[in-house]
Amino acid sequence: MRTKKRRIKKTLGEHIFITVNGIFLSLFFVIALYPIIYVLSASVSDPVAVSSGKMFLWPVGFNVDGYEQVLRYKDIWSGYANTIFYTVVGTILNLVATIPAAYALSRKDLEGRNFIMTLFIITMYFSGGLIPTYLNMSGFGLVNTRWSLLLSGLVGTYNLIVARTFFANNIPMELQEAAYLDGATTFQLLLKVVLPLSAPIIVVMALYYGVGHWNQYFQAMIYLRDRELYPLQVILKEILTQSQLSATGLEGFTAAEIEEMLRMSETADRMKYCIIVVSMAPMLAIYPWLQKYFAKGVMVGSVKG
Repeated sequence: MRTKKRRIKKTLGEHIFITVNGIFLSLFFVIALYPIIYVLSASVSDPVAVSSGKMFLWPVGFNVDGYEQVLRYKDIWSGYANTIFYTVVGTILNLVATIPAAYALSRKDLEGRNFIMTLFIITMYFSGGLIPTYLNMSGFGLVNTRWSLLLSGLVGTYNLIVARTFFANNIPMELQEAAYLDGATTFQLLLKVVLPLSAPIIVVMALYYGVGHWNQYFQAMIYLRDRELYPLQVILKEILTQSQLSATGLEGFTAAEIEEMLRMSETADRMKYCIIVVSMAPMLAIYPWLQKYFAKGVMVGSVKG
């Protein structure tokens, strides 16, 4: 016998709330999606149409010349390889430093843990500044080396707090005591008990740190001098700067020089959107596979009152 499902009648206020919420989320979705569609369309459009404002959303003068130029541009591939290296190795080092520190600070039997946590929190509000930090990196001999990008910001205080909260609220102390009774050391407890239960927060930390490394350019501009060490974002910045060449800065040049400079500017203008697509594609491809862990890790690792 089939049972009839009872419908819950919604009040007028609930209908209004659902409608307004749907409209708001739809507008937010459009606002977030438009820049991505615009960049994708601009990357396969005529750069003149893009710069003149003729292209609003869909491609105008479809061509893939920009991607062909990107494939031939050696510095982009070296920058891509460097960015992948900085992201993978840097994220691993971040996790190796952050996860054990967060777990240690989550344990109530750690002497002075509140004082140690206070020292970490102070760094969120006060720093030595750019010049002392540069002198410090120079003193360690890290300037113009890959280590300057890998070791600076090794532990993010915000990430440390989120991970510590996760361990404190989701790893029962009784489970840890049982592991000790079975003869496990603290290191074995971390590797064999805590980490297998901490996949969501590890994924969250990996995404936070990974995106930070992938988008990093300011520290590379400060600490790196050799072009073969530049990440992709610095190469992209140079191309964006070159594409901003304007006619007001062309006084004193011959007609042939002006034509050549404008041609280079047009080429850079075509390439910049293609490089933006190439640079954001890996993050867009990876995130859907990790989304369920990311959402869970953010919720269970959030600071609770």
